[in-house]
Amino acid sequence: MITSRRWRLPGGPNGTERLAARAWAAAGAEPAWLAVLVHGYGEHIGRYEHVAERLCAGGAAVYGLDHRGHGGSSGERVLVEDFAGVVEDVHRVVVQARTAYRSLPLVVVGHSMGGLIAARYAQEHRADLAGLVLSGPVLGRWGAVDRLLALDPIPDEPIDPATLSRDPGVGAAYAADDLVWHGPFRRPTLRAFAAELARVTAGGDLGDLPLLWLHGADDRLVPLTDTRVGIEALAGTDVTVRVFPGARHEVFNETNRDEVLDEVVRFARRCAGADR
Repeated sequence: MITSRRWRLPGGPNGTERLAARAWAAAGAEPAWLAVLVHGYGEHIGRYEHVAERLCAGGAAVYGLDHRGHGGSSGERVLVEDFAGVVEDVHRVVVQARTAYRSLPLVVVGHSMGGLIAARYAQEHRADLAGLVLSGPVLGRWGAVDRLLALDPIPDEPIDPATLSRDPGVGAAYAADDLVWHGPFRRPTLRAFAAELARVTAGGDLGDLPLLWLHGADDRLVPLTDTRVGIEALAGTDVTVRVFPGARHEVFNETNRDEVLDEVVRFARRCAGADR
């Protein structure tokens, strides 16, 4: 059985916000590794319940939080003026996880915008990580940012649920989720995306830190060709690439999600030395 708990974590600018945090663990079992999930733009960590449960079944204790301005956390909706602060918030939840699991190998798993955040976190805290997993990450360049910044006003173009998965239930649940942001991008957030993309590209590679890059071949939201530019700058000496034919943006929610999550567990257990 997988147990979970929720709490409020101080975060945001100067610790003035309250971040909705969650943790999952398999009851009665000692975990072999620690995972921190980093969610994408406009969504919340609750959409990763099945991911957390699969990682727990694979031997992990799992932590995550809703970013400032997202989900159940406080802050103006989807407003990010500098991703450096969001990276700091992720470190806050890592510190919390370390109070319970001081010595477990840590694997950070980031999706989409969360992949950008996780990549920067890995650049800043490489020595503390055993591995990094990036799913459909916004890296290198993202054509949507430049296109929207060139428009005034920014059009009200919410993310099309059909771009998320071939499973129609995923898009329907996303559209009906009140904790998901269904409005337009904020201009300061788009500027922050552009700045953070440049920061990560210039931030150097990961050396010998193992990296697993997962992407859907039919990802129309974060195109594979855009991300490849960033991966080439980020990847060090240990990189595994899995591109899933026909899959769309949310590979953790795709019709072959079991295959994808099995890949994550195999990679993480290898990084953590859990199969020795």
